[in-house]
Order: sequence, then C-alpha cells, then structure tokens
Amino acid sequence: MKTNYLTSALLLIAATALTTAANAQKPGKKTAFNAYNNYDTFDGKGRERIQTNWKGKTYQMELANNKLVALAVDGEIIPSTQWNEYNTVIAAIREQIRKDRIQAKKDQAQAKRDQEQAGRDQQQAKRDQEQAERDQRQAKVEQEEAERDQQQAKRDQEQASKDQVQAKRDQEQAKRDQEQASRDQVQAKHDQEQAHLDQIQAKKDQERAAEDQRLLKQMTGDLVADHIIPNAEALHELSFNGEELIVNGVKQPESVFKKYSAKYPRFAQGNTSYENGKRQFNGLHIHRN
Repeated sequence: MKTNYLTSALLLIAATALTTAANAQKPGKKTAFNAYNNYDTFDGKGRERIQTNWKGKTYQMELANNKLVALAVDGEIIPSTQWNEYNTVIAAIREQIRKDRIQAKKDQAQAKRDQEQAGRDQQQAKRDQEQAERDQRQAKVEQEEAERDQQQAKRDQEQASKDQVQAKRDQEQAKRDQEQASRDQVQAKHDQEQAHLDQIQAKKDQERAAEDQRLLKQMTGDLVADHIIPNAEALHELSFNGEELIVNGVKQPESVFKKYSAKYPRFAQGNTSYENGKRQFNGLHIHRN
C-alpha cells in the first residue's frame, strides 16, 4: 500500500508541477485547469485521476477502484493520515463528477439528437433549396409568360385602338353613303319625275310634230293652189316668221304673207324653216319664242 501510495504521490507531484508550471506561464489566471481521467493500469486496477477547482481551492486526486490513493490541495501533497479531513469535499467532487457524467451522457445523447436533427434539417434545407430553385425557375417562366401576355395585351390594345379608329371611319363612311343614298334616292325620284315629264313632253312634241306635218302638207297644197309652186314636190325651201314668208328663196308679197299668217298662225308666230333635198339638213323646223 505504501509503495502504491508513493508511486501515486510521485505521479501526482509531477502532475502538480506541470499544472503549476502551466499556471506560472499564464499570470493572472485564477482558475486552475480542470481535468478528469479514467484509465486502466498494468495492475488491472481502474484508475481515476481528478483535478478541479472547488470553492477557491485546487484539488488533485487519484483513485484506484474507487479508493483514494493520492491527494494534493493547491499543489501540496496531503498525507493519507489526513485524507479523512477531506472526505466531504472529495465526496462532493465525486458526486459532482457523477452528475457531470450523467449530464454529459444526456448532453451527448442530446448532441446526437441535435446532430441527427441537424442532418434532417440539412436534408430539409437541401430540399427547401431545391424547391426554392424550382420555384425560382417556375417564377422566371411565369414572369416571362406574364411579359409575353403583357406584350400581347399591348398589341391587342393597339389593334383594338386601330379597329376603333377604323370603325369610326367606317361609321362616318356609312353615314356619308347613307346620305348619298338618300340624295341618290331623291335624285332618282326627281329623274323618274323628269322622265315622266319628258315622256309627256315627248308625246306632246310627237303630237305637235304630227300637227306640223299635217299643216305643212295643207300649206303645201295651198301654195300649189295659189300657183306659188307647181306641185308639192317642187317645195324645196320654206322660211316663215312674223315678218316674212319665203318660198324656195323667193320672198312672197305682203298679201300672201298676211293670208298665210292668218291661216297658219302656228308657223307665223314661230320661226319656221323647211328644207327638203339636202342630206345634212332635212325636214321641218319650228323655233317658237
């Protein structure tokens, strides 16, 4: 037992010296280095080496199979005869170590769960990132589609504006066409009425021409009877108005003029001319005032 104690004490002194040297290299550091080692030795005994600060003092101890084999306080080796004085402190330290072990296991288990959760979160983050990329691509597609729709809407609006202008032009043209159709209808009615009047006039002219031919034939017979012309075929030219009567270029006497004026006032009141035998001018013409 004394041999083991001495060996442990020497090891503890060496550890204390190293700790003191390390603390000496760091002036002003009041908290000592806390350490706990659990290992097996060549003699098959489970060894525990503890170094910690407890209520302002530095404790260094070594245990073999849960029994204290070496103790140092603030770097001073405590003989085994005085260990009983430190039972309460050592028990508290070991109880704290036990709790720390339990907490460490819990922390380790929690760390494992956190790590697993972190893995799941990382996978979820990867899925979210992939989804975000898909959403971004989809948003880009939708944005491009919206831009195309906007451009098409602009073209449709411009076309609608053009159609509206054209519709207004067509409406104005339709109005002009309708007004022209109304004028054409009025003109057609006027033309129809005029055609009817022209037809009546033509009939009157035809009747008048027939009457003129009848009177000319009668007057020609009188000219033959009055020996002014030998026969009806001999009448080549005739000019008769309110002042004179000329037959075949010969002006007739006043008495003949008055006789024929009284009998044929229709010819005398106008400007009657008759030519027969000329190709460019043939027939009876009466110009009435």
